[in-house]
Amino acid sequence: MRQDYRSIREKKDEFDSKLLDLARVTRVASGGRRFRFRAVIVIGNKMGKVGIGIAKGADVAQAVEKATRVARKNLVQVPIVNDTIPYEVYAKYGAAKVLLKPQRKGRGLISGGTVRIVCSLAGIKSISSKTLGRTTNKLNNAMATIKALESIKTRK
Repeated sequence: MRQDYRSIREKKDEFDSKLLDLARVTRVASGGRRFRFRAVIVIGNKMGKVGIGIAKGADVAQAVEKATRVARKNLVQVPIVNDTIPYEVYAKYGAAKVLLKPQRKGRGLISGGTVRIVCSLAGIKSISSKTLGRTTNKLNNAMATIKALESIKTRK
């Protein structure tokens, strides 16, 4: 029994997670405003798996916990070749547009904000990126990045 608990706990710590966005959302009801929290979590094992989770909860801790559970279900496998991606990819999600370009080994993560977090948690060490859309919406930028990484096909 005790050993089973340890193995479950070790499995949980396999992924690193980062809180990308936390928003207080309001629903107006007849009694007044009802507040909830929306959390956006990115998790990754730094070895090619990355996922994003969005959830709402009555308090911050509950929202983060639910978002982490959702992120575990939405993992994508990213093919990494020499610490970078195999080829250039572009993706659009909502108003967010992201362009990811492979870099030589040792160049580092040349990207900003949301794209940087997603790529570092995926385990990509050298990449160049550009957020082409005008939106600063972290959620949409993260989803566009995940969509771009998901679109990479490996040659068999």
